[in-house]
Amino acid sequence: MNPFVGTKNVVSPEALCQILNGHKTQDSHYFLRWAHQVSGFIQELPTDFPSPEGQMFNRDRELRWKRRGNGFSVLLLSTVGDESDFSPIGKSWKTQDQNAHVHPPTATRFPKGIASLKVNVGQRHFIDAQTSTIHFVALTVQS
Repeated sequence: MNPFVGTKNVVSPEALCQILNGHKTQDSHYFLRWAHQVSGFIQELPTDFPSPEGQMFNRDRELRWKRRGNGFSVLLLSTVGDESDFSPIGKSWKTQDQNAHVHPPTATRFPKGIASLKVNVGQRHFIDAQTSTIHFVALTVQS
């Protein structure tokens, strides 16, 4: 495992879709956020995409995006190594996988109506290897 953390700015929704499609795998899931709603865990992008912010995650990586003006800022949290088109953050990372639990829609811990699709969600901590500080917590699909 060769962890990598990097960023990239894209100028259009089409460019964002191109990045997402380039990193999508069969076990990829999305979680999209608008000011008035969240999508829950879904496997396909809706017709009203892009959302102002969201994430796509699978076993190997999480891609997060947030609208910045007319474009998007994209963060990549990956366990499969360097991505040449992303600007690296930090020099050396280590990861630690943790279990996670999706509460039922009746629980008050999440907004009502979050769909889980029965995805087995986990967390991956991205830890600075020099300081042992956790900087990012990514969603991941567990086996």
